[in-house]
Amino acid sequence: MKQLVLTLIGEDKPGLVEQLSAIVLQHNGNWLASNLSHLCGHFAGILQVEVPETHLEALQNALDSFACLDIQIEVGEHTELNVPHHLNFVITANDRPGIVQELSSIIRHKGASIVHFTSKQQSAPNWGVPLFNAVATVELPKGLDKNEVILALESLTSDVMVDVETEV
Repeated sequence: MKQLVLTLIGEDKPGLVEQLSAIVLQHNGNWLASNLSHLCGHFAGILQVEVPETHLEALQNALDSFACLDIQIEVGEHTELNVPHHLNFVITANDRPGIVQELSSIIRHKGASIVHFTSKQQSAPNWGVPLFNAVATVELPKGLDKNEVILALESLTSDVMVDVETEV
């Protein structure tokens, strides 16, 4: 089996996920994980697919000819989907330019690695400034206590709050 990582972007329209999943299925692929979004009128995402080697070239050709999306294909390494030392940090703060860089820098300097990240800006009428919300799935190295990362993130500014949503 081969692991593929697909990056997708194109004008959003109904049925894109259905069409894409049909192509994967028609070529004996298995849709393992994805993060798909509607952003500014575009459909964008990343997708992990597993496919038998005998169907790899045909799937790649079908994806290349899918005119609705610009699809980049990378052959990846087989990885375990549920690594036991991953944590979901839920981060809330006042939004400002550079906040993602600041947070990701702290995580990296602690020796941890972001394996999945979603974020959005939300209106906060009671605060007068927009709020930044993110969920960062972080892989901690052996010996690193999650509280050390939480304290480092929260020490960035007084408005940063971090909760651990689930341990995965």
